[in-house]
Amino acid sequence: MEHNKKQKYSISRQDRSRLKGHGACVVWFTGLSGSGKSTIANLLEQQLHAKGVHTYSLDGDNLRRGLNRDLSFSKAEREENLRRTAEVAKLFVDAGVVVIAAFITPYKATREQIKSIIGADDYIEVFVNTPLSVCEARDVKGLYAKARSGAIPNFTGISAPFEIPEQPCVEIKTEDTPPELAVSRLLEYMKARGVQVG
Repeated sequence: MEHNKKQKYSISRQDRSRLKGHGACVVWFTGLSGSGKSTIANLLEQQLHAKGVHTYSLDGDNLRRGLNRDLSFSKAEREENLRRTAEVAKLFVDAGVVVIAAFITPYKATREQIKSIIGADDYIEVFVNTPLSVCEARDVKGLYAKARSGAIPNFTGISAPFEIPEQPCVEIKTEDTPPELAVSRLLEYMKARGVQVG
């Protein structure tokens, strides 16, 4: 007996999107810690919400309090954290929701896996490109200082690599792009991609 056969239901993603009156996708922010991912993601969700768009933000800290609480911060378990997050995002898209996810996501192979899980048509990769020196100067959580002292091993940008996205859908250079302008660009891109968001 096959246990993993996909069940089919009467209500489709298209039905859910029609009910909501807008399209669905995943906007996945990648960049160093302190790059401004969460700031832009939060502002994007606020503006979409104001337009009547159904959204949900997936946050790494929140997911590690529940779904991913069994995972450590080893390289393998960080990648599993992202894989699970991508699977959750895919479910939300099927529900007709615009998903906003802000994760460092340092490795190209992992980003490709996420894109494969979600589906290229529904995946919008946003590279928040902020120099390490700027991120480190901000250091809101004090993480870079701990990483420099050796208290946090395998810290992206210090003792672990960040592989620069080669062809992100949108690149935001925060040194010369304020969050409001970044969000305007993202909304225009989403419309150009055919995601009806008002």
